Amino acid sequence: MTHKQNPIAAALWMLSAGTAFALVNSLTQYVSFKLGLPSTMVAFIQYAIALIFIFPWLLHMGLSQSLKTKQIGWHILRVSLAVVGIQLWLWALAYPVPIWQGIALLMISPLFATIGSGLLLKENVGMARWAATLTGFIGAMIILAPWNEQFKLATLLPVGAAFFWAGYSLMVKKQSSTESPATIVVYLLLLIAPYNLMLALPDWQLPATATSWLLLAFAGILTAFGQWGIAKAYAAADASFVQPFDHAKLPLNVLFGFLVFGWVPPGQLWLGAALIIGAVIFITHRERH
Repeated sequence: MTHKQNPIAAALWMLSAGTAFALVNSLTQYVSFKLGLPSTMVAFIQYAIALIFIFPWLLHMGLSQSLKTKQIGWHILRVSLAVVGIQLWLWALAYPVPIWQGIALLMISPLFATIGSGLLLKENVGMARWAATLTGFIGAMIILAPWNEQFKLATLLPVGAAFFWAGYSLMVKKQSSTESPATIVVYLLLLIAPYNLMLALPDWQLPATATSWLLLAFAGILTAFGQWGIAKAYAAADASFVQPFDHAKLPLNVLFGFLVFGWVPPGQLWLGAALIIGAVIFITHRERH
């Protein structure tokens, strides 16, 4: 690491972002599942508030300079993938899929990205990474337990979200060779709001209570803070150092899911999650070299 890097600050920023997003998941699930607001409206209000709070940061990044691009079509496609992932995730929370199960399944996103790297980007993945990917998907199957009588198709929604977010990650990887990080972030945040608005219009329903507005406002602020925290973490240290701290989101979401809804995950979660996390750490380490 160079002298300009601060691994302790990077770890703290990543853990702070993970805590913020764990709170966001519980807040948005409560508003959609308990208070009955459509998940599309939750997404629109949450990200609109996040955009308002993060806009000063965008200006600080140099908004006009960051908007200069020759790849507007690719930006639109990339954000489209992100929006579908967001909508599937919030739909899962509204169903509701327990947070512990949803988050564990979301963690297979890098495994989908590995497959995409080999099949779409024509990267040399290698047998070791393919084996790690297969191991991670075995972990996901243990968590899904499709052989169980209590299995429901709705539990596949987080898998769909992970798939589309993997596509988004591959697009970021592709565009980062010609676009600045600021440009990639700016187009994500600016395009998400109109996308979410279009999806919310068919089920338009404003929150009926002050409690709903307060919870969504808090979720929006935390979303902005989480995005900012991730950016700060990756600016303070190498991605290969920062990424493992992202796995703290699983116990954090389990904790908040228990505090808000009383959900207690079964033992199979930890076995499946261990396989997924181990596979992702291995793949991250291999990509570093």
